[in-house]
Amino acid sequence: MEFSKVVKDRYSCKKYSEKKVEKEKVIAILEAGRLAPTAKNLQEQKIYVLEKPESLAKIDKVTPCRYGAPTCLVVAFNKDDVYTYPGTERTSGIEDATIVATHMILAAANEGVDSCWVNNFNPIELAKELDLPANEEILMIMDLGYAEEEFKPLPNHMSRKPLDETVTYM
Repeated sequence: MEFSKVVKDRYSCKKYSEKKVEKEKVIAILEAGRLAPTAKNLQEQKIYVLEKPESLAKIDKVTPCRYGAPTCLVVAFNKDDVYTYPGTERTSGIEDATIVATHMILAAANEGVDSCWVNNFNPIELAKELDLPANEEILMIMDLGYAEEEFKPLPNHMSRKPLDETVTYM
């Protein structure tokens, strides 16, 4: 699919069918995340693929926002392997994981797979549910699947501020 079409048409799906995401499409999505740039190429991302009913039940325990997705990716990062910016007040973990997640969301759209970036959950609670190592911090959950036939993007999906309200040339 043409990139401009991918970014224009992609939306957050809020109701999934039971159709499973094909393994080759999941791999293509994960590969896009693997290729994402990270600070100093540290590649500190950790991606967890949840598809088994017992794993998805753990997602359902911490958020109402799985929307029936048959696959969820949990995007985390290794807090011990991040770039620390000059001044030591910031590290690259959150932004690197965000770039990885964004690559995967756009790759999903390119593969014809619907997605939703989920941040309505307590990451510490989910880390406990999934028994993740203490050095990993969860950024987000990515629902993946195919929208129910009657589901459409939310009415405000195409509403965007004009560039002159969000961009300043200096």
